[in-house]
Amino acid sequence: MKVKKIPQRKCVGCNEMKDKKALLRIVRSPEGEISLDLTGKKNGRGAYVCPDKACITKAVKEKRLERALEKPVSEEVYRQLLEDLEHGQQ
Repeated sequence: MKVKKIPQRKCVGCNEMKDKKALLRIVRSPEGEISLDLTGKKNGRGAYVCPDKACITKAVKEKRLERALEKPVSEEVYRQLLEDLEHGQQ
């Protein structure tokens, strides 16, 4: 029996390789809108981050998220991502 490979992605916050399913995908759509991709299938450029406030904060503070998405991330978008994260875990 063949063992299925588990896709790995690097968190832009802590720079650790983790299973794709254990990370959150933040996507920049072709229209330039940045949002949280809970399905992992939205169209656009994606960046992966741990579902942890500290990792998201570090990724934004050090502008790693901006580099990964190739677009400036505003404070409003950052607040919205943290809000979405809190609602997604309830």
